[in-house]
Amino acid sequence: MVVVDRQDVTVTHSRISHDGLYAAAIADPLRPAEEVARDPLRAPAAMLAFAEIAPGDRVADIRPGAGYFTRLFARTVGDTGKVYAFVPNRTMARENAPADALAGAYANVVRVNGDLDTMAFDQPLDVVFMSQEYHDFHIPGFGVDVAAMNRAVFAALKPGGLFVVIDHAGRPGTTNTEVQTLHRIEGAFLKAEVEAAGFVFDGESDAVANPADDRTINVFDEAIRGRTDQFVYRFRKPG
Repeated sequence: MVVVDRQDVTVTHSRISHDGLYAAAIADPLRPAEEVARDPLRAPAAMLAFAEIAPGDRVADIRPGAGYFTRLFARTVGDTGKVYAFVPNRTMARENAPADALAGAYANVVRVNGDLDTMAFDQPLDVVFMSQEYHDFHIPGFGVDVAAMNRAVFAALKPGGLFVVIDHAGRPGTTNTEVQTLHRIEGAFLKAEVEAAGFVFDGESDAVANPADDRTINVFDEAIRGRTDQFVYRFRKPG
C-alpha cells in the first residue's frame, strides 16, 4: 500500500503541474492521424503523467518505432529538453529511417544507435522509457543480455531517474517462456529482473490494463491486437 500511495501522490502532482502541457503534446499537429486514432487505447496523457515527463527532461525512448511516444516526449520536454530515439544496432537497417524522420521533425530529438546491453548517452537521463519492447529482448534472436541491459539503463539515469516499462502481460508463472510464441512476459518476473539491477519499484498504472484479455493468445492476433492486457511499471534509481 505504501507504494500505491506514493504513486498516487506523484501522479496527481504531475497532472496538476503539467496537464495543459500534456494536452498540448497530444494535440501536436505533426502527429499522424493513425497514431491519434490509437490514443483511446494507449492513454497518452496518463502515460506522460505516470512517467513524470517534464520540461527540460532528458528522455530515452528505447526502440521508438514510428515514434508514437517520441513525438509526445519531444513536445513535453520542450526546447530545453532532449529526446534520444535509441535504435539497437541489430535492427537499425530498418529502424534508423523512421528515427531520422523524427529527428528531422523535432529539433530536440536525436537518433542514437548502440547495443542494448551497453547503451550509453552523452548526458545523464531523467527517464528511460520502453513500450512493448522488453519482452522482445528475451527472444534469443535479439542477442541481448537482459541483465546487462538493465544495468546499462541504471547507469544511464541520474540519481532519482525513472525507468518506465509498458508490456503485454503474461499469465502468473509463465516468466519469460512465452516471449516468442505470444509476445508476452509475466509482470512479476520482469519486476524482479529490473530490481536486480539496483532499481526500486516505484508504482504501477492500470491505464492500459484489459481484464477481458485472458493472456493466452498472441498479441498480434486480430482478436486482441491493440487491446491486450498491459502492465505499466515505474522503477526509480535510488539517490
